[in-house]
Amino acid sequence: MVKHVILWKLKEEFSAEEKQQIKAGIKEGLESLAGQIPGMTEIKVNIDGLPSSTVDVMLDTTFEDEQALRNYSTNPKHVAVADSKVRPYTAVRSCIDYEC
Repeated sequence: MVKHVILWKLKEEFSAEEKQQIKAGIKEGLESLAGQIPGMTEIKVNIDGLPSSTVDVMLDTTFEDEQALRNYSTNPKHVAVADSKVRPYTAVRSCIDYEC
């Protein structure tokens, strides 16, 4: 199994209310991929970090293997969500992939 975890910080130009809407859209968009991506066994998006958090959104996914993760990165369904719900609104992206 392979874990793929991403942390995003939203752009500062958005108000607190806009950020809440954006985070909800990211969560809805990414979690809608459950069962749609071959080799992805789990997907969770956390948008309710504590005030001590330094990022706004966490994506936590599990894949059968590294090849499934590579395939996910170019899957048209994933790319569509990333291009419409994530990339336009995020300023910083940090990622860790690891075997478990």
